[in-house]
Amino acid sequence: MSLTREQLAQDIIDAGRFLYGRGWSPATSSNYSTRLSATEVLLTVSGKHKGQLGIDDVLATDLSGNSLEPDKKPSAETLLHTQLYNWRADIGAVLHTHSVNATVLSRLLQSPLITFEDYELQKAFSGISTHESKVRVPIFDNDQDIERLASNVQPWLDSHPDCVGYLIRGHGLYTWGPKMSDALRQIEAFEFLFECELKMRALINR
Repeated sequence: MSLTREQLAQDIIDAGRFLYGRGWSPATSSNYSTRLSATEVLLTVSGKHKGQLGIDDVLATDLSGNSLEPDKKPSAETLLHTQLYNWRADIGAVLHTHSVNATVLSRLLQSPLITFEDYELQKAFSGISTHESKVRVPIFDNDQDIERLASNVQPWLDSHPDCVGYLIRGHGLYTWGPKMSDALRQIEAFEFLFECELKMRALINR
């Protein structure tokens, strides 16, 4: 049974409170979305505190990122959300967060990729059933030109249909899932892995 707009909006509100509470979406940073229909997305409006979202702090856009509610301003990064919904029809929710760990790790690494191996928590990602696997997460340089950034992301998505998330350097994480609960689970898994990697590097470099 499909969820109503009100239920999907509440999913976004609840996600914002949870992610803000964990320190992964401070102040007005971050943006979240859910698939509203085959041709529409429900997305957080621009400039709202993510721990204090209300029912009117979301708006509908089409899959090209155009607002369907002219009195509301969509996030500047709307195209990065709609890009994912266009990429895979099974994606039902997208989360973009700005945690300290994601920001620091993406700035620390000079490579365009981080690979996680042999962590038990890798099994929290959709499609992964064993720790004996590799989770490759690309890191894209930050760019205020969102169309250009999206065009840099697309070739990776096209060649890696099993991708579960990506980082924007010095900025934050994008991940997704069939439902909001799946995307939230993957956020938690990523944050655990980011923290482990940072602590491992700190110990090695002592």
